[in-house]
Amino acid sequence: MKTFELIAPCHFGLEAVTKKEIINLGYDITEVTDGRVSFIGDADAIARANVFLRTTERILLKVGTFRAETWEELFQATKSLPWENFVPKDGSFWVTKASSIKSKLFSTRDIQSVMKKAMVARMGAYYGVDWFEEHGAKYPVRVFAYKDIFTVCLDTSGESLHKRGYRLKQGLAPITETLAAALIMQSGWREDHAFVDPMCGSGTFVIEAAMIAANIAPGMDRAFVSEAWTNLIDKKCWYNALDEADEAIDQTLLDTGVNRFGKKVDIQGYDINPEVIPVARENAERAGVEKIVHLQVRDIANFSHSGKFGYILTNPPYGERIEDKRNLPLLYTELKEAYQGLDSWSMHLITAWEDAQKYLGKADKNRKIYNGMMKTYFYSYDKRYIQRSAPHDFRGKPVLPKI
Repeated sequence: MKTFELIAPCHFGLEAVTKKEIINLGYDITEVTDGRVSFIGDADAIARANVFLRTTERILLKVGTFRAETWEELFQATKSLPWENFVPKDGSFWVTKASSIKSKLFSTRDIQSVMKKAMVARMGAYYGVDWFEEHGAKYPVRVFAYKDIFTVCLDTSGESLHKRGYRLKQGLAPITETLAAALIMQSGWREDHAFVDPMCGSGTFVIEAAMIAANIAPGMDRAFVSEAWTNLIDKKCWYNALDEADEAIDQTLLDTGVNRFGKKVDIQGYDINPEVIPVARENAERAGVEKIVHLQVRDIANFSHSGKFGYILTNPPYGERIEDKRNLPLLYTELKEAYQGLDSWSMHLITAWEDAQKYLGKADKNRKIYNGMMKTYFYSYDKRYIQRSAPHDFRGKPVLPKI
């Protein structure tokens, strides 16, 4: 079967997690760069990567790479690519997104326009037409320019892969499903340990952990734009991928709550806001994991757990508004104290608040993660590195806004 070079964009700082996922899926890595992991795969790989990968934003099929410093060079280089090998005569094609960093051609709108004209010129000559009705399958193109080197790809996913289909409602500061999954994997958590998000909001961390525990593929209940690319991907590739995903689900865990280690799974989410817990429950039900997660209204100051081993993973507020920033010292101090009351646990949190360690204590590990364009910090704590301190002496409780 014909092979392609495929690219899996991911969050900056978490490339190693995506790389490991792809290797575990059985494919060879060709390159790892900031925010992208490239690998070789056939049509089956396109379907399987879209269905199974938890940490990538989409799966791109590389059409070609070239250098361009002028608009004419961009036109001619784009025209030289073998578009007819990918897009049929009735295909709908356009440059859905272009990015340009440290390149002479920086107007993304002009890049899109010039490349579209070049594609029309190439395929018009090949198919013997001067006008395309574009009423067939959609073939969106994505372009990355870095230091005048253009990488041109077809987007096989369509909507971003973080859209699993279960989160129709969300809280005030949601974390994407792909980033949540990547951070869970980065933490090293396995389902034989307790998992708690004490500020769970709409439940993304909790639901992603439950899906990992039950081995539910993230792309099982959604569509992909390349399902219609019958000229490149046979329909049976998608059927096979979905059958494989269905067979891989740990149905025993979903039915009994007992995981592959013979232990009762312990995945919990809490939030002080009583309005978000019903939202989290609805999301968990849509994801099919409502029976193996526990969601409850609870203040972080009242959090405790009797288990000897466990993981806290959370996305606490970081004070986007001035009035919210006043509450952060108390909130982060209470989180620290809750963690100190546990046994041999680890704690991992992602935040954009620069002063977090001032109230949490110095982290064992501190990793910079870019959540979109926002620089955040992924702090990891281990019981060997945190010192017990006297209880906080803050007065009053933060008033949290309602969603």
